[in-house]
Amino acid sequence: MGDSVLRLGVFLGVLGAMMLAEAIAPRRGRLVSRARRWPSNIGVAAIGTLAARLLLPLSTMGMALLAEERGWGLFNAGVLPSRWVAIPLAVIVLDLAIYLQHVGFHAIPLLWRLHRMHHADLDVDATTGTRFHPVEIVLSTIVKVSVVAALGAPPAAVLLFELLLNATSVFNHANLRLPLALDRALRFCLVTPDMHRVHHSIDPEETNRNFGFLVPWWDRLAGTYLAQPRAGHEAMTLGIEQFRSPADLRLDRMLVQPLLREPGRYPLGARRPAG
Repeated sequence: MGDSVLRLGVFLGVLGAMMLAEAIAPRRGRLVSRARRWPSNIGVAAIGTLAARLLLPLSTMGMALLAEERGWGLFNAGVLPSRWVAIPLAVIVLDLAIYLQHVGFHAIPLLWRLHRMHHADLDVDATTGTRFHPVEIVLSTIVKVSVVAALGAPPAAVLLFELLLNATSVFNHANLRLPLALDRALRFCLVTPDMHRVHHSIDPEETNRNFGFLVPWWDRLAGTYLAQPRAGHEAMTLGIEQFRSPADLRLDRMLVQPLLREPGRYPLGARRPAG
């Protein structure tokens, strides 16, 4: 219970700070009012969190504690000489798993039907970092729990990773203008808002870049890194072509979007048809 309160406190603190920072130094003008978008984005996050709690027997922290108690996983087998090595290594491996999961949600059509709701936001701001379909949240939790079990990740590492993942998802979706020099420096170790915003471009060649959430290293190593959008951040169009009606921003429409026949995407690496 204590770790849940801590995670919620950090999440709300970062979300509030980013909302304030966006109001002071926005990167782009809004297409849709906050009053229309924010309740649905936060609402779907609350539903997803509740669904994961109700449907899954163990959280990532629960699995970490169970693995530690029963000696499950690579790290609990004494492979590493020090706990202080295991903690940062577990965080890095978990982040790599999330990167690979994210690529998979773009590459596999059935999974894209779930994930495209995240991309259908017509603006990208801190609340977009909470906008994931409840089924995607459940599947992502299963992936994380499985990786934690296989690693035998220390509970401290799992808590740190969850705190970082929640905070950076809000941060790197923020509609925040950072000084160019600061953005360039941060990109050596952290996914910045400008870096991740490219991923929300309507252009599929840009959508299928910059998959990272926490560190930018996986995109650079895998060749999926793109420094800037072709049209520039102010002029680029965000979202998905097939879901641009204000009605698509309603919570009920967001929840049923995976059932719609139109896939709303082009395959990885494909070019958008002319005209």
